Amino acid sequence: MLYGLNMDRPLLLGGLLEYAARYHADTDVVSVDSAGERRRLGYDEVYDRSRRVSTVLAGLGVQRGDRVATLAWNDHRHLCAYYGIVGIGAVLHTINPRLFDDQLAFIIGHAEDRVVLYDPAFAEQVERLRPLAPHVEHWLALDPAFDALVDAARPDTDWPELDEREAACLCYTSGTTGNPKGILYHHRALVLQSLTLCTNEGHGVTSSESVLVVPPMFHVNGWALPFACPLSGARLLLPGPDLSPEALVRWINDEGATVTAGVPTVWLALVSHLQQHGLRIDPLQRIAIGGSSAPPALIATLEDDYGVRVSHVWGMTEMTLGVSGALTGRVKAMPVEQRRLRQMKAGRAVYGVELEIVDEAGNPLPHDGVAQGELLARGPWVAGSYYRNDTGGGTAHTADGWLRTGDIATMDREGYIELVDRAKDVIKSGGEWISSIILENAAVGCPGVAEAAVIGVPHPRWQERPLLVVVRRPGSDVTAEQITAHLSTQVAKWWLPDEIRFVDELPHTGTGKIAKNVLRSRMG
Repeated sequence: MLYGLNMDRPLLLGGLLEYAARYHADTDVVSVDSAGERRRLGYDEVYDRSRRVSTVLAGLGVQRGDRVATLAWNDHRHLCAYYGIVGIGAVLHTINPRLFDDQLAFIIGHAEDRVVLYDPAFAEQVERLRPLAPHVEHWLALDPAFDALVDAARPDTDWPELDEREAACLCYTSGTTGNPKGILYHHRALVLQSLTLCTNEGHGVTSSESVLVVPPMFHVNGWALPFACPLSGARLLLPGPDLSPEALVRWINDEGATVTAGVPTVWLALVSHLQQHGLRIDPLQRIAIGGSSAPPALIATLEDDYGVRVSHVWGMTEMTLGVSGALTGRVKAMPVEQRRLRQMKAGRAVYGVELEIVDEAGNPLPHDGVAQGELLARGPWVAGSYYRNDTGGGTAHTADGWLRTGDIATMDREGYIELVDRAKDVIKSGGEWISSIILENAAVGCPGVAEAAVIGVPHPRWQERPLLVVVRRPGSDVTAEQITAHLSTQVAKWWLPDEIRFVDELPHTGTGKIAKNVLRSRMG
């Protein structure tokens, strides 16, 4: 065997920020914290402060491999903690503050966190958690007192040259099918993923972009945008806890945000706000929508009325990015109606992730855009197992090492994936499948409908039938009959819901998805 003679240098997350500090020093990171304070730092200043955070942590006894948790919003302190933790070889454990106290206590205990860094906005929550997590040695608020500690620390803690396969970040699933499960990423996986985000087939993050990070930094590492932006030299806009439509419009217009991402509920609210107040968001060029499928009406409104190009992305905690909605040159050249059909799909696999669809027996299905099966994935940043694999339940792996995603999908010959449903949410009626996702998207396209969810309810003859739950737009009096009439032009007659119920709001998970398990119990 003949080997090449290239140098072998590790791919490390700390190197991303070091690169940005050297070659994009004056590119600014703009941040608003939970107290409403706006801060601007160059990448060189972020690098300096991150190394000082490393010094503070080392002074607390944090060593390589130790888990350091963060309970924080998207701001400059959280960003410096990101890099200050991973730079010295400790493990960044981002925690979703929207979880219940018992879930948070379980996660902190299971991860064996030594230190918890928290936003002052979560002070009451932390006081409840302290007695539930007695093993935590230090609880530090990310506040002006923490700033003083960082200011006083010397930025001379050398970031060691780590093995690129050393653990870097730890994220837990939401735990909807049992206890939350830990996904432990190494440096190499996250750097490779960040490189992919910077390609046109990913998010197209470049040094000419201003990226508004709407996905919470506690949710799958902010979809890896806090890593991709320093890598590319893009401006990084961190909006803190206020993601209201009013705040997002200000960020886009005042700071010139060109790229952003997030779940559909955020953009549905934004579009409604724009329409009600006659506002524009002209600096914004692109939105990557993930978490769930964007309704066709939302895509059409953003693109046709506001000039914002929309693409889907798909992933999960076990891999972050798996599919990107970037369109091929051939698809871009199609008439708009045909192009939109591709845009409605989740997208195509990015390089580095292999995808397959299989039937219930595990046999591969044809990539014809019709056959439906469970989506499997594997690749260098896909989780091969769970951290301390003892929590049980939920997504698992096949005997030959593929990740079972729990999604039902089709795949066409070009690799475009259409997510039909979650395996646990698909409605099986009379031996046929009804997609709750397609029904929901069709319902949201009806004038007067703000949000919709579909669940299956037992039926004595058909096994299950769809129940549609609707939130009306403000001021709308749309009726069940009007919605049914609209749906009848969009889906097969036997897909039409047997009942439509109206509610003031739908339950959501901590990551913005509709909590269908909660909805089922309410609608029971």
